[in-house]
Amino acid sequence: MKRLAGTSMVALAVAAFLASLSLVSWRQRQALDTMRTLETLQEETALEVGARDELQARIRHLESRGRVVPEAEARLGMHTALDSESFLLAGAVQ
Repeated sequence: MKRLAGTSMVALAVAAFLASLSLVSWRQRQALDTMRTLETLQEETALEVGARDELQARIRHLESRGRVVPEAEARLGMHTALDSESFLLAGAVQ
């Protein structure tokens, strides 16, 4: 009977060992999946930041005086005022 009890103990120990290995393997797979997801999100964030920076640079260019003045002249017939066309209005200064 002692032999059967020893064999049962070995089988139980092997089963517990295999179960623990399976658990470790599952956790590592979960960690790798999470890392892949994190890397994907970081890449997407970097692309979005780059796109935002490009849009901000484009906005700065479109709002710049060097672009607005020629567009105002071409589209609206406006021009930069000459000295003779400028005057100050007298008023209350606060």
